[in-house]
Amino acid sequence: MAESNFIDYVKIFCSSGHGGAGSTHLHRAKYVPKGGPDGGDGGRGGHIILRANPQFWTLIHLKYRKVVRAEAGGAGSFALRRGKNGEDIYLDVPVGTTVKDAETDEVVTEILSPGEEYILCRGGRGGLGNNNFKSPTNQTPRYAQPGEEGQEGWFILELKLLADVGLVGFPNAGKSTLLAAVTSAKPKIAGYAFTTLEPNLGIVRYRDDLSFVIADIPGIIEGAHEGKGIGLRFLRHIERNSVLLFMVSAEEEDIAASYNILLDELRLYNPELLVKERLLAVTKCDLIDAEREKEILKTLPSGVESVLISSVSGRGLDSLKDMLWKKLH
Repeated sequence: MAESNFIDYVKIFCSSGHGGAGSTHLHRAKYVPKGGPDGGDGGRGGHIILRANPQFWTLIHLKYRKVVRAEAGGAGSFALRRGKNGEDIYLDVPVGTTVKDAETDEVVTEILSPGEEYILCRGGRGGLGNNNFKSPTNQTPRYAQPGEEGQEGWFILELKLLADVGLVGFPNAGKSTLLAAVTSAKPKIAGYAFTTLEPNLGIVRYRDDLSFVIADIPGIIEGAHEGKGIGLRFLRHIERNSVLLFMVSAEEEDIAASYNILLDELRLYNPELLVKERLLAVTKCDLIDAEREKEILKTLPSGVESVLISSVSGRGLDSLKDMLWKKLH
């Protein structure tokens, strides 16, 4: 699928169906000139229901569907006939979708399990027919309830990818190359910054038929939490990763300083991200000599496990998998 097809943010207007009106009909027949009330109830208005579909990985199918309206319920009729319920509308969304009220920015729900359903806008109840209001003192009520109005509002749908490991690093740090080396994913790889313009997922095959999922998040730059670069657009995807793998190129002058910049960006965006397990991988070690490697080993940041890797030569990749699996379990 083309890169432009990855949509992780949409704003839509949803309106559920109004309930149908109850009937005020009075029974009339050839030999029953003054029968009692027999008006039926109105039907329920259609719901708008979100449904988690594991076959979807983007919100592009909702990008151009700005307005979603469900059908109104049918009116009640004579002989206690109930009105038809309005047809429900199902909106399939990827697993990991967060729904917010566009006006208050409050989280309405999070869709986290395949097949999970959530009624976003509930259809209005149908009105009661006049048969419900008869009594010994009011044997022929000539009134009924109107149907309830449905619910409506603007909603923001945001997709946050569900992955075990999230790759965090500056542009051109080797994240896509690592993803291609340890999974069957085929991300775009080139020798310039911001090659990756959308998140990529890959499954890492581990020992004894075990596996875990890695997400390659587009590069973060200093100031990403303020909207600089494209980091802010994709930082939300890191929120649901269990382990964060920080990646810094061996070509950087100060590995520890680069790591701390990345750490600060996550802290400024969402301090809760620092609670997650994390590892540091120094990448592109095939491009440095033994002397530079010794310098790097002396200056690695404290408080985080580190490993030197090369996705081209394969150096350190098995150790990296072992460390990630240990962190995940």
